[in-house]
Amino acid sequence: MTGELFENEELRPGFLSLSSGSSGNCYFLGRFRGSKCEGGILIDAGVSLRRLKKILFDEGISTDCIEAVLVTHDHMDHIRSLASYCKKLCKPVWTSRTIAAALSGKTYYLADMGVVPGILEEGEWNAIAGFGVRYFVVPHDASQTIGYYIKVPLDCGEHTFFIMTDAGRVTDEAVEYASKAETVVFESNYDMDMLLQGPYPADLKRRIMDGNGHLSNDECASAVKRFCHKGLRNLFLCHLSENNNTPRLAFDTTAAALEELCRNSRIEKGAVCLRPLPRTSSSGLIWL
Repeated sequence: MTGELFENEELRPGFLSLSSGSSGNCYFLGRFRGSKCEGGILIDAGVSLRRLKKILFDEGISTDCIEAVLVTHDHMDHIRSLASYCKKLCKPVWTSRTIAAALSGKTYYLADMGVVPGILEEGEWNAIAGFGVRYFVVPHDASQTIGYYIKVPLDCGEHTFFIMTDAGRVTDEAVEYASKAETVVFESNYDMDMLLQGPYPADLKRRIMDGNGHLSNDECASAVKRFCHKGLRNLFLCHLSENNNTPRLAFDTTAAALEELCRNSRIEKGAVCLRPLPRTSSSGLIWL
């Protein structure tokens, strides 16, 4: 009977943040019929294989549902377990040509296993496991860093999803894609006062703030004012700093921006679900 009920239900998108911070980044975006996952993609591979399996298992998701891994850049907190995912799970990897070359240079990850990342075409839609995927380049101090604009196929139409986890500043292209998305995952890394008054050395503070590091809460809120639209349903704040931010500060800063947009009739009150993502734990499965 349960199977028959699932067959009669429409596909819906689900999102799961497994970890979002400097200790590791990994996200799952999937299609679900009832509570059964019918396939999905991982974005980044910054958590261990054991932890990946446990978190997915706790949500009733098999690793067999992972159809591809998208990589945003080659910093360790985003690719630490990529080789394990390839070797043990046999999952294909997709990213830009520049990032693929950087990954291939890390022989202890992929080249020794003969893994060749798939190349996403720039400025085009790429069909990955049934998902429509486009990438855009963002400023960050890696070999190259990209964000993703993704169309999740459903029975009736699609769900549009945007993610930008690490960026030193907000580009016009990022705003353009975010302004079309129903779900946006956006970096809100640090509170300016906490960073300036905190224990980090001056050169590290400059690196974070110099336009190729990370986005502050204020910069995130300012971007939200630019891209927020009446079709936006979910806004998740990611990559919060352990030492220079708190979930409450990040939430309050962006919430104030949303309240201003409500007063200006840009959006309706309560239309956007705002949520900071946990740094080191799972968000739990979120229906989009």
